[in-house]
Amino acid sequence: MTDDLERRLGAAAPATPLDLGALRAALARRAAADGLLDVAYSAYDSPLGALTVAVTPHGLLRLSYADDAADTQLDEIADRVSPRILHDPVSTDAVRRQLDDYFAGTRRDFDVPIDWRLVRGFAGDVLRATAGIRYGAVSTYRQVATDAGSPNAYRAAGNALGSNPIPIVVPCHRVLHAGGGLGGYTGGLDRKRFLLRLEGVLEA
Repeated sequence: MTDDLERRLGAAAPATPLDLGALRAALARRAAADGLLDVAYSAYDSPLGALTVAVTPHGLLRLSYADDAADTQLDEIADRVSPRILHDPVSTDAVRRQLDDYFAGTRRDFDVPIDWRLVRGFAGDVLRATAGIRYGAVSTYRQVATDAGSPNAYRAAGNALGSNPIPIVVPCHRVLHAGGGLGGYTGGLDRKRFLLRLEGVLEA
């Protein structure tokens, strides 16, 4: 009985092993074509370590360091944006190419659209103000709070920057203490120093 079952299972098995990567890619393409793919994500290997890129039809939704658990990130996106999430490197390719150029020193400005749905209220105002800080320039927590409409809410501005879901592209690393101290950074101060050196703000 067991031998007969094994023979039947063997006959039903595909002649070649399944290519799961190709299967996922085909599924993502079909979902996108049918309007069922709300969020696409993939990994990006940066000089700062692995990043997760998540995009929607509206733009870049999340760019996060590997320190943040991927499952937790996807759960948050599922709860707050949509549960229709698939791994799809093709959909994230434009963002990943611009990151390549940025880290190579050939890009100063990102021109991918931003999907702001993971930020609300004052935090959203702070991050939109931060998005306007130019490459090679810096600002302060008080200044971004002022630009966001609440000059005295610089501590709240710091909290908003610390939970920035789109670091690097929304350049919270360019915000320092008024006295010139680095302040904090969601990816850790070593990464903040790296980005500021890359942009010529700190000496190498």
